[in-house]
Amino acid sequence: MSTLLVIAKAPVAGRVKTRLTPRFTPEQAADLARAALRDTLAAILATPARRRVLVLDGQVGPWLPDGIEVVPQCAGGLDARLAAAFALADGPALLIGMDTPQVTPGLLTPGLDFTGTDAWFGPADDGGFWALGLAEPDPALLLGVPMSVPETGKAQRRRLTDAGLAVRDLPELCDVDTPADAERVAEAAPRTRFATLHSGLCAATR
Repeated sequence: MSTLLVIAKAPVAGRVKTRLTPRFTPEQAADLARAALRDTLAAILATPARRRVLVLDGQVGPWLPDGIEVVPQCAGGLDARLAAAFALADGPALLIGMDTPQVTPGLLTPGLDFTGTDAWFGPADDGGFWALGLAEPDPALLLGVPMSVPETGKAQRRRLTDAGLAVRDLPELCDVDTPADAERVAEAAPRTRFATLHSGLCAATR
């Protein structure tokens, strides 16, 4: 069975979801990040996996549920931090971030099965990716891929195929980066903590 990895920042005002301001205050943006992280961790707890590991930049808070291992992120660029996260798995692994609170066990489960494939790729509609699964994690598959640019997803997927890997795709999702993203995700997943909080915050500021 595969490992589920979540790479995330602790939801601290001024350090997370800064692109949600000024529509939301830094404190509200951090609250939305916390809700998204809680939704994400709940989804991975409900997904069958060998291990569930949170690779965290920052300090653990009361938002952390039981059943999740916590490991600090390493230093370096995002490509290096993703590569180091995969090294924790010691075998097949699927890695996601904290920016898709709409994620469900139904979306994650296929990405943990590497029968007939070497990798899983979950594209994000902003040109990045929300999920990456590797049957045999190798730092060379990530190091040097340009991160946080519109071509990140294409570059990462090309790195996999250029290495001769068979790649299967997961559904495209929207990452929450901007206020418009937050509204779309809240509408798509209205029963999440994220959507409930988003609705309340928007109603209070109308």
